[in-house]
Amino acid sequence: MKGIIRISAVVPEISVGNVDKNLAEIMEKIKEARENGARIVLFPELSLCGYTCADLFFQKTLITSSYKAIKRVASLTLEQDITVVLGAPLMYKGRLFDCAFVIGKGKVLGIVPKSTLKNYGGFAEKRYFSSGEGIREIISSKELMLKEEYDIPFGEDLIFSLGGARFGIEIGEDLMSPIQMSSLLSLGGAEIILNPGANNETVGSREKIEDAIRETSRRNLCAYAFASVGASESTSDMVFSGQLCAYERGNFVAKNETVATENDMLFMDIDLDKIRADRLKNTTFKDFIDAEQNDFCEILIDAEEEENDGRFLKVKKTPFIPEDKEEREKRCKEIFEVQAKGLAKRLKITGGKAVVGISGGLDSTLVILVCARAMDILSLSRENIFALTMPAFGTSGRTYKNAKKLMEALGVTAKEIDIKDACLKHFEDIGHDKGKLDLTYENAQARERTQVLMDYAGEVGGIVVGTGDLSEMALGWCTYNGDHMSMYSVNCGIPKTLIFEIVKTLSNTKAFENAKEILEDIVATPVSPELLPPDKKGEISQETESLVGPYILHDFFIYNVIRFGFSPSKIFEMAKIAFKDDFSEEILLKWLKNFYKRFFTQQFKRNCVPDGIKIGSVGLSPRGDFSMPSDAVADIWLREAENLI
Repeated sequence: MKGIIRISAVVPEISVGNVDKNLAEIMEKIKEARENGARIVLFPELSLCGYTCADLFFQKTLITSSYKAIKRVASLTLEQDITVVLGAPLMYKGRLFDCAFVIGKGKVLGIVPKSTLKNYGGFAEKRYFSSGEGIREIISSKELMLKEEYDIPFGEDLIFSLGGARFGIEIGEDLMSPIQMSSLLSLGGAEIILNPGANNETVGSREKIEDAIRETSRRNLCAYAFASVGASESTSDMVFSGQLCAYERGNFVAKNETVATENDMLFMDIDLDKIRADRLKNTTFKDFIDAEQNDFCEILIDAEEEENDGRFLKVKKTPFIPEDKEEREKRCKEIFEVQAKGLAKRLKITGGKAVVGISGGLDSTLVILVCARAMDILSLSRENIFALTMPAFGTSGRTYKNAKKLMEALGVTAKEIDIKDACLKHFEDIGHDKGKLDLTYENAQARERTQVLMDYAGEVGGIVVGTGDLSEMALGWCTYNGDHMSMYSVNCGIPKTLIFEIVKTLSNTKAFENAKEILEDIVATPVSPELLPPDKKGEISQETESLVGPYILHDFFIYNVIRFGFSPSKIFEMAKIAFKDDFSEEILLKWLKNFYKRFFTQQFKRNCVPDGIKIGSVGLSPRGDFSMPSDAVADIWLREAENLI
């Protein structure tokens, strides 16, 4: 898979001051990292000699031994074709610096000094080291006792390019600086920030580091990986954490869990395409790029991009839904409240009456629950909700009963209008054979229902609250000027998989405890437009997912196409990882191609949708979220998809 780079973060077991022993351990970890496909391996702060050497840092033997070890590591990178970020001291112009040496292609490619020296809470870095703030120098390789002579950039503003990925470095306490170099590096083009650190293990210290990394990666739209020295450091006054963790754009990537660890290794696949997509769209970030005038030193390591199998990539089956149960339920309740408050504001200025069509299906169920909550917010009677069930040729006994029961349980004004005769009259008027169960047969029912809702809204002085969701909008799975239309849409920003979770969550809340059994049965009912007659047993004969594909796949496609603009080939590779136990490659490709065909051909429906609130990071409203010509064609996307298997 392209657009992915694998990084390994390592806590080696070190012997304080024993550079030769540490070198042997580090070289083994470099080999292991490369064997597992890593292109970059990150070691902790001063890990070559030990962070806790104290006054031994003033010993020339320690410094020269470190230089000799760096030479050995450089030779290994040529053999292994890997880039190493290694912590070691540097003596330069009579001062000692705490540095990250970037080593690859058999050379020291650059040296980054630590700028923010930690000198509190038992740390005394200023006793030994000078700050590297503002330094930009060129060091001769001869000063590091390297055989081949070449120039080495030395400074805090270095950006390295490897296979298209661009990374910068800050060290330890630089992460906690009020003005972070990582922000400037990110504005300079760095997509990944690597931090070789030294964090001691105290109560809450891991959470503090993790929170800082999460926020830094979110604000800078970058990936951020951290590796701390571990428990094999001196324990005279403190124990070091051996903490390894990484975040990408504020999202968790990977971490180790063991307290005060040593001899640990973490692999992570960083999705550079996500970082690039966010930076492309985020105008705030782009404005600061334009304002930032720093002239960074850029170092090309290798222009070649490697294929990545993505086995360490975090790919969620349901990207709209949190995996953690507690977080999922919290999210669902928050979304529901946002829907209700948005509708309440609209009802407040339109007279406080809502008209909604109730089918006994998932979408209309959520809408009537939202309407109920909106009335509660406005301190209005739920009788101001005019709920219409409109049975026709495809209505099943199960959905009909659930619609009736739900309206009764919520205390709304319920009305039943059978539209079969109206549709038969319409068929007669236009000369359509009522036995021909085609698109005309189906659409006539959808448009008749919408006409009834609109006219009834005029009768009672209310507004029609639409039921269409984000997944249906993306696929165009709605009848133009039928269920496609309403006066306000509360589900338009919510995909089908998430609607399922919201209704499921609401069924377990006190607010709707009298409708619990009804809601549970609605959640368990197959999704269907119910426009074709039921089978001989009176059961639903027309299941949406057998016609357009599984919603769990389409919501996966929607998220990655709209949110990040990924190509068909990348989405297919990601889907193979996420759904490896659920769908064959042939099935995945079938529905991916179906998605692209429908998504492009149905834009004309999205270009004239009613008002509706945005809920998450993906929206399809042409008024701000997603704009596309109705006559755009999908040919190049489909051509790419055709060649995936």
